[in-house]
Amino acid sequence: MKQKLKPATLCVQAGWQPKNGESRVLPIIQSTTFKYDNTEEMADLFDLKKEGYFYTRLQNPTNDAVAQKIAALEGGVGAVLTSSGQAANFYAVFNICEAGDHIVTSNEIYGGTYNLFGVTLKKLGIECTFVSQEASEEEISAAFRPNTKALFGETISNPGCQILDIEKFARIAHQHGVPLIVDNTFPTPINCRPFEWGADIVTHSTTKYMDGHATQVGGCVVDSGNFDWDAHADKFPGLTTPDESYHGLTYTKAFGKMAYTTKLVAQLMRDLGSIPAPQNSFLLNIGLETLHLRVPRHCENAQRVAEFLAQDERVAWVHYSGLPTDKNHALAEKYLPNGSCGVIAFGLKGDRQTAIQFMDSLRMIAIVTHVADARTCVLHPASHTHRQLSDEQLREAGVAPDLIRLSVGIEDCGDILSDIRQALDKIG
Repeated sequence: MKQKLKPATLCVQAGWQPKNGESRVLPIIQSTTFKYDNTEEMADLFDLKKEGYFYTRLQNPTNDAVAQKIAALEGGVGAVLTSSGQAANFYAVFNICEAGDHIVTSNEIYGGTYNLFGVTLKKLGIECTFVSQEASEEEISAAFRPNTKALFGETISNPGCQILDIEKFARIAHQHGVPLIVDNTFPTPINCRPFEWGADIVTHSTTKYMDGHATQVGGCVVDSGNFDWDAHADKFPGLTTPDESYHGLTYTKAFGKMAYTTKLVAQLMRDLGSIPAPQNSFLLNIGLETLHLRVPRHCENAQRVAEFLAQDERVAWVHYSGLPTDKNHALAEKYLPNGSCGVIAFGLKGDRQTAIQFMDSLRMIAIVTHVADARTCVLHPASHTHRQLSDEQLREAGVAPDLIRLSVGIEDCGDILSDIRQALDKIG
């Protein structure tokens, strides 16, 4: 019986299994193409009759090894790396949707994803309905249509730090015969594995904690292999009917549980090509090797910072599920018993200018359009990542105009607190 490895071991060992005499460290296969001895072998690859490599836009050994590691960490059957987290969310949806289709999503999602679903997908003929994830099952179900193909949410919302009730969302999705797609970027599989709670597909911005050092941009789509596409064949013809671009091959018949990821590579990567560079995947893999060590430190530091902010009279409110007073605390105890992440959302007493003055007064903590790496950083979404939204749209997306997103790093927590304290002192 094969040993079932723990997450910490998977972070270090999964994905790349060198044979005798091969490189112990995952090599960078920095090549566009791969050589074969005869045309028939390559023809079989193009027809999906054999597995192998022929062009990096579709598959690359370095990329695939890292994808396999992430699939193992999430407990999925397969995964595909993409060039960014945005690309991952787009591919996850577009792999099962086409013009004339519809999706339902929580409104508590990252501003870029909100715009992707609400604006850009509409230009492709795919409609989106946003719902409050705190709404009742009946209210969320009312948003579904006959042409709805997926339900989407974020385990921990960016930047609002709200916790998704994954079981509730999975139950609703499955009642309507569609998969639940969950963006699991913030907790990572170290703190939450959405497949264990009923999710069907997981996405990641690997740019964040998985990389952990702000060295590369990337994403990943992971399939649980649990959703029965054939049971809802009329909804998902792209997977359950012949693909004429591959000589009439039907993905569910030819690839079983790997149908979804195979189609994603064979169709979408073939035609759209949002692949990561092998060098980026190599850097991502280095980050993954310490993910199980870094995530607990992020959570430990963030808990202390959240407790400090919650007790400071100049702070109007704090959202961090580790606080017993947080409205998401019960959900966090259920889905995230080992901690959530290092990201805190809070607001200061005053106005938007108060938030700006606080941020501009920070010394060690940097203002950057990034989140979830080793360095503590801060952002004012209303002025930066979500600035395309009106105040009304901000509130609909769960982003208060005064919200400050603080991503607590793995530095000495005393130094982080000192910097926050002196910046607060500057605003009075």
